[in-house]
Amino acid sequence: MPLLEVNPSRHVSASIRLEEATAIQIDQYAAFIHASADDVVDKALNYVFSKDRDFQEFLKTAQAAHVTPTLRVRRAAVSDAVEHAPKKPVAGMESSESLRVQKA
Repeated sequence: MPLLEVNPSRHVSASIRLEEATAIQIDQYAAFIHASADDVVDKALNYVFSKDRDFQEFLKTAQAAHVTPTLRVRRAAVSDAVEHAPKKPVAGMESSESLRVQKA
């Protein structure tokens, strides 16, 4: 039985503005715990959200379901999805994509 359980999760890219001192401390904390800055921000926010009782109560309200998004989330473009879709090789020719799939 493995000692660690890794749960796949869906990540998105988001753009936020921070005070300079906060950004520096995120990098310092990431170095301190040997993690990425992304992980520090994600885990810190999840910790705060889970510990804030008032916020947990708010999440149970209808108002929480109708919040206007203000976070600038960058979604994958259609061209990115097409680019990563499996490609059919031309008859008699193997594409580099099909070679990568076969080796994996």
